[in-house]
Amino acid sequence: MEKKNIANLNELEFVIFCIENIALKLKVNAEEVYIALTEKSSILNDYIVPEYEMLHTQSKEYIVDDIIEVMEERGVKI
Repeated sequence: MEKKNIANLNELEFVIFCIENIALKLKVNAEEVYIALTEKSSILNDYIVPEYEMLHTQSKEYIVDDIIEVMEERGVKI
């Protein structure tokens, strides 16, 4: 995957949406999710942002489950 930084407001809002909804599903603080996606891994910049065009067209459940699956595959724990 290519590494990509947040380029616009739509991507920023999507990233926030992802973080908040993952936190809700896992029953943890959103800050913990952010740290897991940025400091414990690079999932935010090498998966979520580069795949924005595909991911943002999916359902909330699909997006959350998909990102959690990526976290599990990469051994990222919260």
